[in-house]
Amino acid sequence: MITVRNQFLSFLFLLVSALGIVSGNAFAQGGASGEEPKRYELGGITVSGARHLDPSTLINLTGLRVGDAITIPGEEIGKSIRKLWAQGILGDVSVTIARIEGNKIFLDYNLKERPRLSKFTFSGIRKGQAEELTKKITLIRGKVVTDALMNNTRTQVRKFFVNKGFLDTKVNIVQVPDSSLSNSVALRIEVDKGSKIRIHDIAFEGNTAFKDGKLRGKLKKTKQRKFYKILTGGKFQKSEYEDDKKGLIEYYNAQGYRDATIVSDTLIRDEKGLALRITVDEGPKYYFRNISWSGNYLYDDKTLSNVLGIKNGSAYSKEVLDKRLNYNPTGQDITSLYMNDGYLFFSIDPVEKKVVGDSIDIEMRITEGVQAHIKDVNIAGNTKTSDHVLRRTLRTLPGDKFNRELLIRSQREIATLGYFDPEKIGINPVPNAVDGTVDINYTVVEKPSDQITLSGGWGGFAGFIGTVGLVFNNFSLRKAGNFHNWTPVPAGDGQRIALNIQANGLQYQAYSLSFTEPWLGGRRPNSFSFSLNHSVQRTGTNFDASSGSFIKVNSATLGLGRQLRVPDDYFTLSNSLSFSQYQTQNYQLLPGFATGYANNIVFNTTLSRNSIDNPTYTRRGSSLSLSVNLTPPYSSINPGHSDQNKWIEYHKWMFDASWFTPIVGKLVLNTRAHFGFLGTYNSLRELGPFERFKMGGAGLGFNGGANFLVGTDFIGLRGYDDPNNPYAIPTAQNNQSGGIAFNKYVLEMRYPVSLNPAATVYVLAFAEAGNSYDSYNNYNPYKLYRSAGVGARIFMSAFGLLGFDFGRGFDAVVPPPGTTTARDPNHFHFIIGQQIR
Repeated sequence: MITVRNQFLSFLFLLVSALGIVSGNAFAQGGASGEEPKRYELGGITVSGARHLDPSTLINLTGLRVGDAITIPGEEIGKSIRKLWAQGILGDVSVTIARIEGNKIFLDYNLKERPRLSKFTFSGIRKGQAEELTKKITLIRGKVVTDALMNNTRTQVRKFFVNKGFLDTKVNIVQVPDSSLSNSVALRIEVDKGSKIRIHDIAFEGNTAFKDGKLRGKLKKTKQRKFYKILTGGKFQKSEYEDDKKGLIEYYNAQGYRDATIVSDTLIRDEKGLALRITVDEGPKYYFRNISWSGNYLYDDKTLSNVLGIKNGSAYSKEVLDKRLNYNPTGQDITSLYMNDGYLFFSIDPVEKKVVGDSIDIEMRITEGVQAHIKDVNIAGNTKTSDHVLRRTLRTLPGDKFNRELLIRSQREIATLGYFDPEKIGINPVPNAVDGTVDINYTVVEKPSDQITLSGGWGGFAGFIGTVGLVFNNFSLRKAGNFHNWTPVPAGDGQRIALNIQANGLQYQAYSLSFTEPWLGGRRPNSFSFSLNHSVQRTGTNFDASSGSFIKVNSATLGLGRQLRVPDDYFTLSNSLSFSQYQTQNYQLLPGFATGYANNIVFNTTLSRNSIDNPTYTRRGSSLSLSVNLTPPYSSINPGHSDQNKWIEYHKWMFDASWFTPIVGKLVLNTRAHFGFLGTYNSLRELGPFERFKMGGAGLGFNGGANFLVGTDFIGLRGYDDPNNPYAIPTAQNNQSGGIAFNKYVLEMRYPVSLNPAATVYVLAFAEAGNSYDSYNNYNPYKLYRSAGVGARIFMSAFGLLGFDFGRGFDAVVPPPGTTTARDPNHFHFIIGQQIR
């Protein structure tokens, strides 16, 4: 035992002696290592070895200043070295005594800088992954390569691949000296991803109320991989899993299991990948028992209980309770009841008064406050649109009582203008409890609303058709007199001007001009519009006006519309009067009207209701429209008139309905129904070729021949041929002019890919059925041609709507005699500038 102790003391003595020798070498001019510590005044500090770093900055980092008293040997030098090391930018530090003058000592810090980054490369991964990683990691050329930088890079690269399911990813970073630059290195980041590890099984323990499959469905991001689940990745990401666990407990709470907890969860690695085991403690299921109210003076207990809509014995759910108290998207809630009557300072606090067994008594403690009135309404962000265009749409006016419902309605009205990004419309009520008022601040972000069309299409009657169109949706006629406002056109007053030209040389030409003022007079939403149209189509090879074959159409329309207040102010009533003149010469495409003149005077009235929340990508609301076109009853006025086509006579009824229902998240179901009927006042008078219906294809109408010029309505039916095709549905085969009635029904599921206002994109799946009929004797609303398919829509502010659909028709279409080629049931459709009716 004594021998061991003596050996230890001998080792300690040698260690101390060695340290003394090192200290003596470091400060050779300071005397022998055995000297007693001595106090000096620091006379100066110099730095050697630094090439890129600023010496004065490095001296400041030491913490020593000229004139400081230091001890040699002592702690001051050691502290200064540790401070320099802490910066992570130096590879080596040593200190020597430059000289001693009396009581002053001069020190020199000899430094070796760490290398700087010249470039970095990846190995072991694809080019696309390397490009994506380059954007994520924080490697900058010229930055000092520190241990922290290396570790951070290694962590970021590994995390990138772990989040993609490569849990065994290994990252090695090699420093390669760069001879082209002094004191620089290139980093070679070597990645070994290994195999992707997926979750092959998720099992639950302790659950009796819900089966494993039900609980797995509540894990939104954490899914187990199965061969039949094509879109399920099965990767495990911890942050997403933590969110899923919270969502699982929220689901239990919503079903009455308010004490439910996750006891444990284990991630097991086996030969198949990952297995997740989650143990839950559901606890008992609770129910609402007695719900009482206190502090309510404006409404009695019975009224509040009816609005709340929670019955005694219902499963206890904080989610349902919060929805019924604060915001119920499918009906009224308690907060809306008060706030729609101005009680902005209203608050309600549900308190659990008693828990008896599995039943809970709730007391609703209400503070009604005073009614708040709107003081100021402020608008910001409208850099192009005039303030009055926004203010006239708002339902929240200074001096009015605060109303939350009207606040939400104002947001919807701003969105439907089409001038602003609907996803970025901000509403911020700023209450002032002192004087019982509230300021409302609206913020908007302008988006492009004007459109230009430069396109070409192939029409069966005219060949290639070129189109040039300009639509200014936010025009200002008031500013047109000032040249400085033409940038490129005066804008900001919400008026609409549209100019469109289509042409194929002399064979086909069409020109149209329209103007709309949505607020005639500026006080109420009474719209005024007018339009002028001219078109001409020539057939054959001789385009000489005196001997050729042609049809010319000139028309003008004046319209007035107004917003109704009854049944509610979502309704509008529009009326228009139009006059069209048709002139034909040797034109064989219109049966019974090859040569001559025809005049069409039409009065149109349209009653519509539109409550959709967003015209670009609608999530909820509906759009209903009943339209009636009436011509004078010439056959009744002059029954003996022989030329029935000279003054066109008909009555035309159109009904369109569209409903939007949110399913989950951004997924929306759109259901539509469309009907059209055409008739005459006199059963003895036949309907001419004007204003008929043609169904099939994309419903664009370019291939419809002269029918496009005589007011024919083209109704799309995806999965079937255009009306001019031999395989069109029978009405188009039997009657070249088209049908006199049609029915159509649509189910369409939509999901947005991008809601960026510059390019809104959504995908869809559809099922639809429809038919058109050439006589009422053949009318059968149950005889429908059915189809289904998928598609996409792209709405670009500058160009309008583009659509792509692939549809498959399920019902056979019998071709005309002499046609032997089998019909292809699959069709690809291209839509531009309009939705399919």
